[in-house]
Amino acid sequence: MEADPEPRWLEPDERETWMSLAALLMRLPGALDAQLQRDAALTHFEYLVLSGLSMAPERTMRMSDLAVAAEGSLPRLSQVVSRLEKRGWVRRFPDPADGRVTLAVLTDEGYAKVVAAAPGHVEAVRQLVFDPLTKPQRRQLREIARRIMGAVDPGGHCPPSA
Repeated sequence: MEADPEPRWLEPDERETWMSLAALLMRLPGALDAQLQRDAALTHFEYLVLSGLSMAPERTMRMSDLAVAAEGSLPRLSQVVSRLEKRGWVRRFPDPADGRVTLAVLTDEGYAKVVAAAPGHVEAVRQLVFDPLTKPQRRQLREIARRIMGAVDPGGHCPPSA
């Protein structure tokens, strides 16, 4: 019986990089969520849903596509859309072309909400992400994020070990 191979432990510089990234992954969403809660009474995920719909043709999307755009699961999206429906910001209805599909549409009130929330959110993103970086660092960050996202499957799962 073969022994399990030795884990590929992180080198000191890799560990330092990972710890910095892990801290960023914990702090940045919290800071963005806090700004939106304070200024617009929205969670960051609710904002992503409203924003995604605001940019869609006719402010309408399939729920499954909206879940992907907002980087959330369909069950989580369904719960959030239920809350947004109660506020009058989103409506759901069966797709007339395919009754198996549910569409979400941003109402005029929802559009007004996301338009009102956007300036504060964009300013927070600018202050927290872009202002501390140089233009070359912004390009590097974009490329780094794309590479990492390419290594993570769409469900957010780690690929199996080789």
